[in-house]
Amino acid sequence: MKFTLLAICAILATSFAYENSDIVSARIETCRGCSLNRLPEVKRFVMDDAPKYERVEVNFISGAPPELVLLGENDRELERLPLSQLTRQQCNELVQERGFTKKNKDKEL
Repeated sequence: MKFTLLAICAILATSFAYENSDIVSARIETCRGCSLNRLPEVKRFVMDDAPKYERVEVNFISGAPPELVLLGENDRELERLPLSQLTRQQCNELVQERGFTKKNKDKEL
């Protein structure tokens, strides 16, 4: 019985899996101050780096912890990844690993 339940969970997990090719865009949701001010590395990523990526937007939501929300077709949420424990470099690597590139003018910098 226990094995069957684990097998069912594994099947369900793979049925909800997606590939980077399923990702259409991303949104970073975070508060503008409060918790973001306590996370200087994440704040620099959100304010300075994130706007330089193609298909990535930043939405400021009062009281929201910083999260990267990966979106598929019709803005369907695919995954929500917390950024609070990451460094600025790790945030950039995460976005790039998910297939996002910098806008043309920012690639030169």
